[in-house]
Amino acid sequence: MVDISVTPASVLPGAGAITEDGTAGETITAGQALYKAADGFWYKADADSATALARDAKAISLNGASASQPIKVQKSGEITFNAAFTAGVTYYLSGTAGGICPIADVGTGEYYDVIGIAKSTTSMKLLFGYSGVSA
Repeated sequence: MVDISVTPASVLPGAGAITEDGTAGETITAGQALYKAADGFWYKADADSATALARDAKAISLNGASASQPIKVQKSGEITFNAAFTAGVTYYLSGTAGGICPIADVGTGEYYDVIGIAKSTTSMKLLFGYSGVSA
């Protein structure tokens, strides 16, 4: 599996961004895909987690944080990364906690969870969508 390479300092909200302030449940880096657990904290989503909730990404982290620290997440709209994308490609949650990859890199036993579609090499339209179907 090959995840996109993210430069945390390059992760910025774009046009139509909907953000939310929250609390990190673990150490998180800007640009990681996250889910919100029953305890109200944000954790790294993981396409091959044994827990369905953890396989359903709902946001991208906009800053880094350690457990119990404040975090800002983006739930929809466009998001800017470093030159990590290929325009027109749909990106998915990967089997690496918090990772994002193209469909070709979704591995056996991982669940298909759309993160978004790249608009350019640096911009993606977030379209979170968990299928409940594994590869």
